[in-house]
This record gives sequence, C-alpha cells and structure tokens, in this order.
Amino acid sequence: QVQLVESGGGLVQAGGSLRLSCTASGRTFSRDGMGWFRQAPGKDREFVAAITWTGANIYYATSVKGRFTISRDNAKNTVYLQMNSLKPEDTAVYYCAADQIPRVVDGRPDYWGQGTQVTVSS
Repeated sequence: QVQLVESGGGLVQAGGSLRLSCTASGRTFSRDGMGWFRQAPGKDREFVAAITWTGANIYYATSVKGRFTISRDNAKNTVYLQMNSLKPEDTAVYYCAADQIPRVVDGRPDYWGQGTQVTVSS
C-alpha cells in the first residue's frame, strides 16, 4: 500500500520559517514527480510547488516563488518544502503528492498524503 506521510507543520509567527517533509513508502517514487499543495479554510486546494525526479525541473506557484524551496532526496524517498518569510495567508493544510510530473503540476496526482497543518500568526 502506497503511503505519503507529511511532517513538520506547526504554528509560527509571520516572517518565520518551517520545513515540511514527506516520506513515501510502499513504492519508490524516485522516477516520479513530487509536489506540494495547500488548502486554506473555505478555499480550493491549490498548487504550491513540484519537482521532477532528477530535480532538474522545479515549479512554483507565483505566490510562493522566492520564499519557498522544494527539494528531494531520492535515496530517502523524501521531498521537502522549506518555507521562509511566512505570511498569515500561507496558513493552510499542506499536502504532499506524487505521480508523473505533468499530473502533479496539473493538480491530478494519484497519490496524496494526509496533510499537515501550517498556521502563521500575525
């Protein structure tokens, strides 16, 4: 059974930083794209960032570009999201996802984590 498990969420003040991790088990995603999405209360889930299996291609939502950095360690089957200069509007449940990179970027991945809460106080 495939599982994506996120960790690293929490409460942080505006301007602070958090690092999210997502570890996959049940299969190897080393040749798949992996990414992060988020969903704020009352809003649709939105794309945040994605990375190809080599790390050669990286994609960011405009709202997080320059503040968030996605990376991955294929040996550990883990993807990371370093979030700096956090804003209250970054408050959301953050989800890890995995699939072929076009499906991840298009918001249609087959594999999802359970989500981790990130709350940014003003």
